Amino acid sequence: MKRFNNENPATLLMAELLDTYDLKGKFLGTQERDELYSEITREYFEKGKINRQVKGIRLILMNSRGRIYLQKRSRLKKYNLDLYDKTVGGHVKANETWNATVIKECSEELGFPATVVEPKEFDRMVKTVDLNTSGILKKVDEINNFQSVRIMNDGKRFMQPWISAMYVGYYDGSMKFKDCESCGIETFSLEELDEEIKRNPDKFTEDIKFMINKYRKFIKRLK
Repeated sequence: MKRFNNENPATLLMAELLDTYDLKGKFLGTQERDELYSEITREYFEKGKINRQVKGIRLILMNSRGRIYLQKRSRLKKYNLDLYDKTVGGHVKANETWNATVIKECSEELGFPATVVEPKEFDRMVKTVDLNTSGILKKVDEINNFQSVRIMNDGKRFMQPWISAMYVGYYDGSMKFKDCESCGIETFSLEELDEEIKRNPDKFTEDIKFMINKYRKFIKRLK
């Protein structure tokens, strides 16, 4: 059953609608984002866990030298503000696909064009396409019930489950911040990032720590 907090058609057109799922991945319905977050935040602090999840994408982007772009989250964000995070992340809206979402988020958050290719085509494409004009991405994993730590502005933490698609990719061109999602981009080699996380773990989200550990085999310089 679809669930909306306002049946006014104009409001629904402007609302961000998310498909929701149980922890086994069974579809439950569609709900407006702000209403959903209000409910699951309350659920966590009352019961200690959240029993619904939404779909999301997470991207680690590199340049051709293998340096990782990390986004520093804006202080205007509701969660994990001012922390270094994966290059791009975002919700999959109702009736959208993983690939459409990651392409759109690259454009909306950092203002660069990207294309998702099949894994078997990825190595050839990143060597033949001009990476100054387009990012080349591939999906490397899909995790049901991925637990993301969300730190609220008052310091409280909660664990939010996601059905998350994980991407990696390369891009050498310029970026521009378009929607206040980010307050900066910094690049790190894998060795530099490992050392910085070891020295200053509280500067980084748990998402990026998990992704660097799990997908480090994809983080490499293009030959």
